[in-house]
Amino acid sequence: MPTIFLVGGLKVQVFADDHHPPHFHITGPEIQVLVRIDDLSILHGERHRRQVRDVLAWADGNRDILWTAWAQLNDER
Repeated sequence: MPTIFLVGGLKVQVFADDHHPPHFHITGPEIQVLVRIDDLSILHGERHRRQVRDVLAWADGNRDILWTAWAQLNDER
């Protein structure tokens, strides 16, 4: 589960051999959020914390990084 980016103490992670739809995890103290890569919708977790909004803002401008990580770790090359 490589960490793709750190935003304010939260990790943006993509796990190997993970389930569909393609998504990333936001993890940190007391935060566990799953986010779809294609539309940045929350699949699971709390969306209203400021830190999560900061990560979503980063992800909006860096989806290419997230898609590349997903493809490399989930045999979708």
